[in-house]
Amino acid sequence: MPKESKERPIFENEDEEREFWSTHDSTEYVDWDTAEAVILPKLKPSTKTISLRLPELMLDELRLIANKRDIPYQSLIKMFLKERIEQELKPDVTEKLRQRIEEKR
Repeated sequence: MPKESKERPIFENEDEEREFWSTHDSTEYVDWDTAEAVILPKLKPSTKTISLRLPELMLDELRLIANKRDIPYQSLIKMFLKERIEQELKPDVTEKLRQRIEEKR
């Protein structure tokens, strides 16, 4: 049986909404057990500038590979990092999906 949720207020602007959610628990207003995951493919992720020290030889090799692929070397680094992150996280995601399927049975 779904729990009774409070009615969500209507906000005049984002600042007002941000202030509200910083002091209130969303579980009182949203039944997260019935929520569905969505993918928003057109959203551009925010970026943060970092400083990363690399051996000169490694940086030269990255630039060489990037030049062969005709892409900026920083884009190549991001691609390599993304691939590795996905590889590292894949078993965890697969296991979580398996657990969800088992729970629904």
